[in-house]
Amino acid sequence: MLKKFLCIILIVSLSGCALFGKDEDEANNWTLERLYSEAKRSMERQNYNRAIELYEFLETRYPFGVYGQQALLDLAYVYYKIGNHEQALSTTDRFIRLYPQNNHVDYAYYLQGLINFSRNKSLTDRFVKTDSSQRDVSSAYASFQNFSELLERFPDSRYAEDAIMRMVYLRNILAQNEIHVANYYMRRNAYIAAINRARFVVENYSKTPSVPDALVVMAKAYRFIELDDLAYDTLRILKMNHPSHPGISEVEGIVLN
Repeated sequence: MLKKFLCIILIVSLSGCALFGKDEDEANNWTLERLYSEAKRSMERQNYNRAIELYEFLETRYPFGVYGQQALLDLAYVYYKIGNHEQALSTTDRFIRLYPQNNHVDYAYYLQGLINFSRNKSLTDRFVKTDSSQRDVSSAYASFQNFSELLERFPDSRYAEDAIMRMVYLRNILAQNEIHVANYYMRRNAYIAAINRARFVVENYSKTPSVPDALVVMAKAYRFIELDDLAYDTLRILKMNHPSHPGISEVEGIVLN
């Protein structure tokens, strides 16, 4: 039985190789325009494996032509769609390095931002609401940097508006993460470390929802290390700028007693 099963696998494997070889021979006779058209059609139909084969074949044979350049960019997108983030990033890097003057190079920067934006999402995120700020935020930071570079290099890009909206979201996530870390230090009585994290939010992520939370951490931590003047000043700033914040009563109980 085992021998029969192995034979079946061998036959299927060999037939698959032969089929690929036949397609490659056929593709050799296609015009450049048809080759690209078939690759794009496969991508649009979400036949991504076939699209990868054709785009790689096209880019290898015509690396510096218009179709070859577009094939490389499309290939990066296909890798992104199938969740192969590392390959997608390396492909966009190669495109930017080889074709910095290409009319669509702004899309390559934008695509890098999208790749890093989604690369840490797990399958469960589709079904269970999770707090992105409590996960590893290295990809969020990388995405923010990608979009920043896009806006710096191509402020009039058609992708600029979407990049800005994503950066607002990412900035909030990064600020929230700093608060999570600051609270972690507070629970361990590492008050100087907590102050530094909270101050970083105030100084670098102003106008995010996390700023009042940062002031709460700072006021409490200053009181615990007996820097009372700083604790009072921080509480005053919190009450003046965020008078309805729920953390005020807690801070008052600590700072004013």
